[in-house]
Amino acid sequence: MTSLKFGTSGLRGLVSELVGLPTYSHARAFCAMLREDDAVEPGDEVLIGRDLRSSSPLIAAQCAQAVADAGLVPVDCGALPTPALALAAMKRGISAIMVTGSHIPDDRNGLKFYRAPREIEKADEVAILAWYAKLALDAVPDVSVAATRREAIADYRERYVAFFGKDVLAGLTVGVYQHSSVGRDVICDVLVALGATPIPLGRSDRFIPVDTEALRTEDERLARQWAVDGKLDAIVSTDGDADRPLVADETGSFLRGDLVGALTARFLGADLIVTPVTSNSALDRPGLFGKVIRTRVGSPYVIAGMERARAEGARIVVGFEANGGVLLGSDVAIDNRSLAALPTRDALLPILANLALVKEANKPLSAIAAETRFAIALSNRLQDVPQERTLALIARLDAADSDFREAAFGKYGGVTARDRSDGLRLTLGNGTTVHFRASGNAPELRVYVEAQSFSEAEALLAENLGFAAAETR
Repeated sequence: MTSLKFGTSGLRGLVSELVGLPTYSHARAFCAMLREDDAVEPGDEVLIGRDLRSSSPLIAAQCAQAVADAGLVPVDCGALPTPALALAAMKRGISAIMVTGSHIPDDRNGLKFYRAPREIEKADEVAILAWYAKLALDAVPDVSVAATRREAIADYRERYVAFFGKDVLAGLTVGVYQHSSVGRDVICDVLVALGATPIPLGRSDRFIPVDTEALRTEDERLARQWAVDGKLDAIVSTDGDADRPLVADETGSFLRGDLVGALTARFLGADLIVTPVTSNSALDRPGLFGKVIRTRVGSPYVIAGMERARAEGARIVVGFEANGGVLLGSDVAIDNRSLAALPTRDALLPILANLALVKEANKPLSAIAAETRFAIALSNRLQDVPQERTLALIARLDAADSDFREAAFGKYGGVTARDRSDGLRLTLGNGTTVHFRASGNAPELRVYVEAQSFSEAEALLAENLGFAAAETR
């Protein structure tokens, strides 16, 4: 059975099940959907970009062949951040395909589709799958098309240099954990242009699956060591395709993605935030960040929430996910400098906004973060857990018969509330929360917890990862 499926952001699965006919057929199906909707005409361009994982060049070439065979013109934008490709497509009013598996291991990859002027929606995913079945292709031709080459990263770089201003980060020294992120060089370029001194760290020639929602122990250890050795104001990084940020303070302690997103919203003066149910409960505290709309996990849901917010009259709308990707839902103007909306996940905007707050407040990032009084929130994952096992566990915990639920959580004061918006989020009698959900991108069970102290949150996460592991064997 194939592992390919649309998740929270694009189609993903094992490389062994994606390369060849599946890639070609899904790209052809995407083009067929566009043709059916009159979104493209014969001869229109489709931009194609990729991340740095080992399978991406071949998959990108097979996408180009599919685009050409569909009567459209493939344009090879090379290796670049997903938001840079999205920006290029949106500015030109054309469609795009990004070859990326984001943070998942190198033996997996994926396709992310953009139709002018936006990411595809859930309804588009259904249409692509319908066309995939309708086309019923049974062979993939050899790659023979020579796609037009086009540089597409300059506009992305200039977007932030023009908005933030050339001296806004003057005097800051920023470590840049480069690993295998496709955005590792553009981050350094922009930091230099804004007056900061970037210190490249940890560059790798092999793909490293850095997950902003479930950091590896070695990443946390490296950040703390770099902070001690380098006297840095912050350490920044991204996931593989540079649409989700990693930001660590001057001590090398990473800020959770929802906190990075909230600080970005504050810097931009947002009057409305759109974020999934997995983001910190502190966001709902009256008077802290204005109005908050909660959604399911996944950028399509956040984008839909931002569209509703604008329709209802919100002035500046910022969306973000608990894993950090920030989506700008409306145009912003600060000090006569403007930033156009970019309703797709982006890592560079939150990185720069958080650094600008450090400079503006003349305070360490750790102090700025502490002022928000976020609950201590931790998350991690169990890998190689089929989705059906996760769903079975959630069903047992949510069943009318409470014996299983109370046996599991009685020592925490029992379960006082349940939120079924996405997976199952349990509020416990002692004021803590535990949230179980199936990953949309891989066979993984995600566990999120909140508590008032780090030690309490750490223990709660460890205990419930163990509980989930035992119940899904």
